[in-house]
Amino acid sequence: MIFDCDGTLVDSEPLAGEAWRRTLTPYGYAVTDADLAACTGVTYTRTHAYLAERVEIPSPDVLWPELRTELFALLDSRLKPFDDAVQALADLRARGIPVAVASSSVRERLDRTLAGGGFQFEISIAGDEVSRGKPAPDMFILAAQRLGVDPRRCVVVEDSAPGVAAGRAAGMPTLGVCRVPGTESTLAVADRVVNILSAAEILALGSL
Repeated sequence: MIFDCDGTLVDSEPLAGEAWRRTLTPYGYAVTDADLAACTGVTYTRTHAYLAERVEIPSPDVLWPELRTELFALLDSRLKPFDDAVQALADLRARGIPVAVASSSVRERLDRTLAGGGFQFEISIAGDEVSRGKPAPDMFILAAQRLGVDPRRCVVVEDSAPGVAAGRAAGMPTLGVCRVPGTESTLAVADRVVNILSAAEILALGSL
C-alpha cells in the first residue's frame, strides 16, 4: 500500500497554504484560495513556477529557505495526524502488509512532516527524488520497485486530483480520501472515494 502524505496522513495543507501566504506577502502578492487549490498535490518547483507567473519572486533555491522557515514553524507547532490514517496504517501493518509513502514534498519537508505526525516508513519517496512529479506516475512506480512488488498489486491512497491521476497512471487501484466534504468530485477518477480512511476500504481495492 502506497500512501500520499500531506492531506492524507496529516492535516498539513492549511499550514502549507499559510506558509506560502506569509512568504509571498513581502513580495506584494496575496496568495488566494484558488492559487492553493491549483497547486495542491504538486511539487514545490511546480508550485513555485505557478506563482512566479503571478508575481516576481526569487528562484526556487533562494525562496525555499524563506518558505521553509515559515512552514517548519507551523508544522512544529500545529501539525496533527489524521486519526483514521493512524488506525488504518496500524491495521495494515498488523496484517503484515508492506507500506510506503510517496509525497510531492521535498525530502527535507517530508521527513519533518512524517516525524511531526508520528509516522515511520522504511520506504519513502519525495518529490525531489523523481524527474516527474504527480500527476506523472514516477514516484508510485519507484515506490513499488523499492517495495519489491508488481505495481498492479499496489494500492494508492491519495487526497488530491494530481495524486489520484498519478496512481491511475501507474496502473494501481487508487483510493481517494476526501478531507473536505463536498469536494468529492475532484477525486472522481479514483476507483473509490471515501470520507473516512480504513484498512478495510484499502484492502477492498487490493482485490480488484
